[in-house]
Amino acid sequence: MNINHIKLENFRNYKMQQVSFCDRVNVIYGENAQGKTNLLEAVAAISTMKLFRTGQKKEGLRFGQNIGKIQGDFTAEGRDFSIELRLFDKKPAEVYRNGVKMKRQSDARGILKTVLFCPDDLYLIRAGAGARRKFLDTALCQLRPNYDKVLSEYERVLAHKNKILKDSEEKPEMLELLDDFSLRLARLGAIIIRYRAYYIRKLSEKACNVHSLIAPNEKLNIKYKTVSSITNPYASTQEIENELIEHVMSHKRFEITAKSCLSGPHKDDLEIMLNDVSASSFGSQGQIRTCALALKLAEREMFFDDSGEYPVLLLDDVLSELDVKRQDFVLNRIDKGQVLITCCDRDIIKKINIGMSFYVQNGRVLTDNKNIK
Repeated sequence: MNINHIKLENFRNYKMQQVSFCDRVNVIYGENAQGKTNLLEAVAAISTMKLFRTGQKKEGLRFGQNIGKIQGDFTAEGRDFSIELRLFDKKPAEVYRNGVKMKRQSDARGILKTVLFCPDDLYLIRAGAGARRKFLDTALCQLRPNYDKVLSEYERVLAHKNKILKDSEEKPEMLELLDDFSLRLARLGAIIIRYRAYYIRKLSEKACNVHSLIAPNEKLNIKYKTVSSITNPYASTQEIENELIEHVMSHKRFEITAKSCLSGPHKDDLEIMLNDVSASSFGSQGQIRTCALALKLAEREMFFDDSGEYPVLLLDDVLSELDVKRQDFVLNRIDKGQVLITCCDRDIIKKINIGMSFYVQNGRVLTDNKNIK
């Protein structure tokens, strides 16, 4: 799986730019605030249909512009694809697959598979539960299109239920609809929980193996934390749904009092343990980064196991945040598949056998292949 070309129009600080990548390691370097991360964000966007630095796609528009475009040409599973994401200031984004407009953006999500590792991910362990759910959802939405659809519907139904609860004091008649929304959330939530449980079980195994290579004297353990009433997250969807229904109905009056949906997969989390103690509470900075590294590299292996192809690995200025030992570990594990690395220091080129390098300055990308091994 390779991204061959990316074309940008009025995206971030790029007015018009086209870049062609090789199928090996591509180093993108330059000073801060020149557009390196913007380039990776564009590649990630045609994979996930999201901008990883903002929830609003229109914020990706170049300053003063009301229309922009990201177009990526790539190869996946032996076939050529073109995905075009059009951004607008006044209306929702549009997505085109091989020139044909998609009814839903999710129809194009995950055709190009990517794994992003950025400085924020180094704090994934100490971040809130929302960051870890996002980590899970980003991968699962690419791997399992049905998960993406179920998650999107769950979020819509959850928003409606929370509105009913919030407005119930002024409009008590709305509570007549509460059970219907609770039952639908239970059905959708059961599907989400089951997907997450099986994914986390495999991810944990791979992450623990990776972690043991970096820190052989430490034992990593990852547990899935979901609704307390779920006795077996690997059970059938119907069994999980029944337990969710029983749980939400028994907590109905508490939700009405709190004016909020108190439980469900929207509260899920990952518990990361090192030597049987919480990594978040007791882990050192180095241990936290090692855990994050293990999770992200394990995620990449999960993609390979699923499709037989490595996803495009996007490393956004993460090496400068790692010590030499961890830098070397990452660099030694990117000999397969396509990789895009951003950095400020061109000397990174000396550490790896790269294919191409690019110099970015003020929203312009210049090919720089001098002294490449």
